[in-house]
Amino acid sequence: MVTYVQAIKGKKRDPGVIPLHGNVGFEGMRKAGNLTARALDMLTEHVRPGVSTGELDRLAFEFGRDHNAIPATLFYRGYRHSICTSINHVVCHGIPGNKVLREGDIVNIDLTLIYEGWHGDSSRMYAVGKISTKADRLIKITYESLAKGIEAAVPGNTTGDIGAAIQQHAESERTSVVRDFVGHGLGHLFHDEPNIMHFGTPGSGPELKPGMIFTIEPMLNLGRPHVKVLNDGWTAVTRDRSLSAQCEHSIGITETGNEIFTSSPASIFNPQNPQ
Repeated sequence: MVTYVQAIKGKKRDPGVIPLHGNVGFEGMRKAGNLTARALDMLTEHVRPGVSTGELDRLAFEFGRDHNAIPATLFYRGYRHSICTSINHVVCHGIPGNKVLREGDIVNIDLTLIYEGWHGDSSRMYAVGKISTKADRLIKITYESLAKGIEAAVPGNTTGDIGAAIQQHAESERTSVVRDFVGHGLGHLFHDEPNIMHFGTPGSGPELKPGMIFTIEPMLNLGRPHVKVLNDGWTAVTRDRSLSAQCEHSIGITETGNEIFTSSPASIFNPQNPQ
């Protein structure tokens, strides 16, 4: 039995209860999501051969500081950086540092900025110079799969409908969907109910209701879906070292469909295919 409650800042909820946000929540998420999207737009020109992931992290931190926002990952459960930088076979949670980007790399940059108490969470794929045909194809399918999931995120559908739409498209294109990481509710909290799996059965899971806010963030591999976490406790990689890609939006369910909070102001959410 799923329980839905009106979200109230500071009021504790029982585990498994899904919050429903009103106009205040949607307006807060618009601001936070827009700021995160602007930061990711800004990083686009800096993702090039010879630039270190640590430099990208510095730029993201300074952008947040200059706009009165705080990176949600900074000191989150001991994490010490503002972004995650996941290169090539790194699935997610890659740690910025001295590693320098090379021609042909693909990198996912994941950023969550907290603005006026609200979390804007998004990630994108970036190509470093000229990339291989297979890498370009994987990125394309990953973005298409996210779009399929968002299309299914409408009131009356279920969380399982989102996952099924993503899985059907990804597997029809001979890629695999990572099972180990999921999308999640967010708002005043970084991670909230419900969990959004990127695979599943149509009609399963909680019903989508107006006021729900969550991320959809599919991770697709060119090889098998299996991953492992390295000894640093964060970095997840493909077990077969195949390429991996991810993209993410924060959305809210409306009376008639959904609203994307993290759309790119410069129309470059997918830097490979600006539109």
